Amino acid sequence: MKSPLLLFVATALAALAQAPNPAPDLPASPTRTRMESPPLRPDLPTIFIAGDSTAARGRPPRQQGWGFPFADYFDSEKVNVANRAIGGRSSRTFVTDGAWDRLLAQVKKGDTVLIQFGHNDGGAINDEPPPPLRARGSLPGLGEETREIDNVLTKKHEVVHTYGWYLRKMIADVKAKGAQPIVLSLTVRNLWRNGRLERGSGRYGEWSFDVAKYAAVPFLDLTHRMADEFERLGPQRVKELYPQDHTHFNAEGADLHAAMVVAGLKGLRPSPVAKLLSAKGEAVVADKHAWLRLPSPRRVDLPTIWLVGDSTVRTGRGDGGQGQWGWGEYLPRHLELNRVNVVNRAVGGTGVRTFLDAGYWEHIAARLRPGDLVMIQFGHNDNGARAPLPGIGEEVAERENPQTKEKSPMHTWGHYLRQYLNDAKAKGATPIVCSLIPRKDWKDGRIARAVDRHADWARAVAAAESVAFVDLHEIIARRYEELGPEKVDPFFADGRVHTSAAGAEFNAACVIAGLRGLAANPLTPYLKAAE
Repeated sequence: MKSPLLLFVATALAALAQAPNPAPDLPASPTRTRMESPPLRPDLPTIFIAGDSTAARGRPPRQQGWGFPFADYFDSEKVNVANRAIGGRSSRTFVTDGAWDRLLAQVKKGDTVLIQFGHNDGGAINDEPPPPLRARGSLPGLGEETREIDNVLTKKHEVVHTYGWYLRKMIADVKAKGAQPIVLSLTVRNLWRNGRLERGSGRYGEWSFDVAKYAAVPFLDLTHRMADEFERLGPQRVKELYPQDHTHFNAEGADLHAAMVVAGLKGLRPSPVAKLLSAKGEAVVADKHAWLRLPSPRRVDLPTIWLVGDSTVRTGRGDGGQGQWGWGEYLPRHLELNRVNVVNRAVGGTGVRTFLDAGYWEHIAARLRPGDLVMIQFGHNDNGARAPLPGIGEEVAERENPQTKEKSPMHTWGHYLRQYLNDAKAKGATPIVCSLIPRKDWKDGRIARAVDRHADWARAVAAAESVAFVDLHEIIARRYEELGPEKVDPFFADGRVHTSAAGAEFNAACVIAGLRGLAANPLTPYLKAAE
């Protein structure tokens, strides 16, 4: 079945294919015919774009940046769209050349600034003759390292910072203006390997995600979302979108990238564009998962450990909102990340069935590769009206949705858990079942355990399916009892369910201890040496 966005992509491609090619000296869109940006209406909010040539106005018909057709998705009577992207710029040179200050001078409260860099940040920090001389690279990473140079181009002394430093500066500057910064990962390059598109270049998408996460600002994963759609189109069709080189796309490719950005913006909560769209923008299907800022594998050449579960594994957007953290955010500390990806795509408020219904599992299952591992923990939200039938059998009953009033067949908790296990195995991945972490419910000096409920069902299904099982419910409960209520209290950010950073770190260590205690631990190749 085609995804809704792929259907939109196919429709857009068909429409563009039937349209006459614009003359080489004319822009791809008939609605704007000048290179100059139109003046901004001060009475309207503005969406600014800070980026490089993949967003900037290009040279049609062979090259166009997504920021040019992006304006067509918005109602010009409701919002300004100011594309300030400049070809050849990196995060560093966009700042040092003064482009960032010029953009920032126009930003006002209520505006939105889209920030996308990385394609040019991997270049030389200070070129040596002969030409071309660019001197545009930033230092790799997210730290506070610096390097002093005498810039070969500007002839000035300069302190060069990391990629993360420049992004953090931009985010802080925008926030200081009362505006909303939104970080985007890079556009897709037409580079294929073993039937898959590159999801790079370099680690700039990964670093962009991390900066957005720890700054608690929205992040749109344009790289992976666009690559997913392009892989469905296939190499030959995608090649037609990149007539000039592997980095720069034509008007069709620009419009598809622009539509993907709009889909992400529509999917944010709250959406900054909900009431600002044109008819073309309204037709784009929202990326309903965009608001969660879910991660993707950092390196496609490595196996991936996928984490599936509820808010006790990943709380909210995974940035410690309300002081709450899930144990999945601390699991990577125990693993050799040069050997394996760890992708925490647990979603708060979901249960073993609702995670399926919302499409979260479908997204993961489509990306599973042989050698991947999937750790699954549910139970906290499988109660009340949203609960599956109790037990692990194959009973089926008709259940009415309390909101939609629609009736549909409902299976047991164990039935849905088996679906995850079977799907993972079918893709050559290794599933691992975890019982739900315990609540902070003390009774007579002990943590209360429910009998014949989710923890027991998880154990029974794992045993029946010959799948590794980590009894977090029991392991953590026993550790809590050893510590006592006074020492356990700081492990929780609310009354009894959601853990603080200290609690999440403690529970992640319990996960590792449980894995090490297995006769056959699937994570053995990736674990750091025991502390």
